[in-house]
Amino acid sequence: MPRYSALAVATSYWKPNENYLCKITGALEGKLLDGDFVVVSEKAIAIATGCIVNEALIVPSRNAKFIAKFWMRVVWGYGLGVLCGFGMRLLRRLREYPIESGSRHKQVALEYTGLLDALMFGSEGGIDGSNLAYSYVSLPLYNADIFAQKIHRHIQEELGKDVCVILADTDKTFRFCSFYFTPRPNPMHGIHSLGGVIGYVLGRVLDLKRGSTPLAVAGGFLLAREALTITNIADRVRGPGSGATVWDMASRFHVEVDGVSWEMLDSISHKPLVVVRKKSH
Repeated sequence: MPRYSALAVATSYWKPNENYLCKITGALEGKLLDGDFVVVSEKAIAIATGCIVNEALIVPSRNAKFIAKFWMRVVWGYGLGVLCGFGMRLLRRLREYPIESGSRHKQVALEYTGLLDALMFGSEGGIDGSNLAYSYVSLPLYNADIFAQKIHRHIQEELGKDVCVILADTDKTFRFCSFYFTPRPNPMHGIHSLGGVIGYVLGRVLDLKRGSTPLAVAGGFLLAREALTITNIADRVRGPGSGATVWDMASRFHVEVDGVSWEMLDSISHKPLVVVRKKSH
């Protein structure tokens, strides 16, 4: 088994319409060697490219309201959450799940990712509100391969380094023997997208080994197992940014969940890039 070292690269916050390619090469200049792995946060790319939705403008359906009021508070708060081994702090948050804003969030999930993802307790199909201002959420990138290839090509042209780029998300991939599956859509080849809430609960109940999900690879060939090893290393050294969840983010800034501003996010260090390197023997 290869051994790796890792460096999380801090940058300013990537706002919508940011030139993420220039941000990446500017932050990585002088830090790369040929053969390195560059792990890039999917969410940072989604925000920079405007792949976000303002949930304050969403009108929820009756189905979305039912999911927020009953499914989240009761089924997750007292049933599935306990079954999945959630801690008391998360269970309390689920039992007090906000009806109004939660209904709008579930409507976005229903429209963009479907019912099985909307029934998740969070990060529905890759939709995520952490590290985003006000009522914005980021959407999953359905063309992650294209972004990985663009980043790889830009690094090669601007920095002259031949690296392997991995676009990754913190949503979990589970391992059962040599079979890898994730609740979220469109993972890399070799990882299977399995049934939204069904896949997640199955993985948690069986207490399967889990880690962050590689979505696309450019500049090299990786099997799912090695890609998962690298993204897990990157996830550990990167940390949660402004917070692992929208609740943690709001708590950090001492505001309501929808009260975090772009300026608040810009005031802290973010690490959307991690350089992972194989150690020489």
